[in-house]
Amino acid sequence: MASSLTYLSHYPQHLQDQVAQLLDANKLGDWLRARYPHIHNINNDKALRDYAMVIKNQYMKKTQPLSKVVYDNKIHIVNHALGLHSYVSRVQGGKLKSKNELRVSELFKATPEAFLNMIVVHELAHLKEKEHNKAFYQLCRHMLPDYHQIEFDVRVYLTELENTGHVFVTPTA
Repeated sequence: MASSLTYLSHYPQHLQDQVAQLLDANKLGDWLRARYPHIHNINNDKALRDYAMVIKNQYMKKTQPLSKVVYDNKIHIVNHALGLHSYVSRVQGGKLKSKNELRVSELFKATPEAFLNMIVVHELAHLKEKEHNKAFYQLCRHMLPDYHQIEFDVRVYLTELENTGHVFVTPTA
């Protein structure tokens, strides 16, 4: 099996080799499920907004408010986007109104909470730091100390998903 490691291309070769071996042995999904055995239940836009607001209010009270937080089925992982933040300015009644929106790929509706948390933290960090620079990643680590490990695991998840089409399956009764 020629495995695709698109999401891991910036990681050291020895890590890519380990992931490729697990993937080729059809054990990568098992590794992920053992590491993250539970799927979160934040499965609608209201619950996602509430979840994001708790994190925002804990770490980023002074940033501009969020006008929208939603799961989005139009985010294409092909473009390596897991979530999106947008800042929209509109003229409304002679005043300039700004809106911050946070969108999370629907892929993260059925994943471990750690994965969703990493995506939300990443997108919230963009409220303060627009670029992926040192300050951005420091802010991510401030909100989520294991940010880099979880980001790697999310990329492993995307690799398994791309290669097999599934990872976390909700058990049927």
